[in-house]
Amino acid sequence: MSQQQVIFKRLGQQEYIPVWEAMKKFTLERKPGTTDEIWFVQHPPVYTLGLNGKDKHILQASDIPIVKIDRGGQITYHAPGQLVAYCMIDLRRCNYGVQEFVKRLESSIRKLLKSYNIDSHRVDKAPGVYVDNKKIAALGLRVKKQCTYHGLSLNVNMDLQPFKNINPCGYPGLDVCQLADYGVTDSVENTGHKLEPELINSIYSEQL
Repeated sequence: MSQQQVIFKRLGQQEYIPVWEAMKKFTLERKPGTTDEIWFVQHPPVYTLGLNGKDKHILQASDIPIVKIDRGGQITYHAPGQLVAYCMIDLRRCNYGVQEFVKRLESSIRKLLKSYNIDSHRVDKAPGVYVDNKKIAALGLRVKKQCTYHGLSLNVNMDLQPFKNINPCGYPGLDVCQLADYGVTDSVENTGHKLEPELINSIYSEQL
């Protein structure tokens, strides 16, 4: 699949709920021939709690809103300085399932990190990408009729303090990190431009 068969949209900074509603609408209305889309966005500070999310993973109250949503996974945090990539992908055309898709999203992040000379790793049964056992990228998806929405978030250069109010992704004591911790000075926008080809290659290649 060529780049022309996936549309990248750069939405800038947007409130969470309208973008979530737009993702659901796109997925509900898409047809077999609808072009896949990937949306890059930043959100004002917000916690999102997945379908099976448990309130016990909220450790401390704050004035940051909590939105209960329809992706898998537990609680995470979004804020300016974090790159969010929402992936509306028809897995039927890719000819693989959701577990493989998660693996490919992780691979795209790991390849990007490698380009910055940052070593990263996966953790079994804990989707995402980790550096020095700290989580730098989170994944959460919803699949309807083999079409995905939601996606991934990559910490670039943000205030990480609000992560201390939660068990990130439901894991007590899990530390988080960001690209800026490893000397990366790229903006969120430039990071997104560098992630684009990695997403294309990882999602649409016949083999990783």
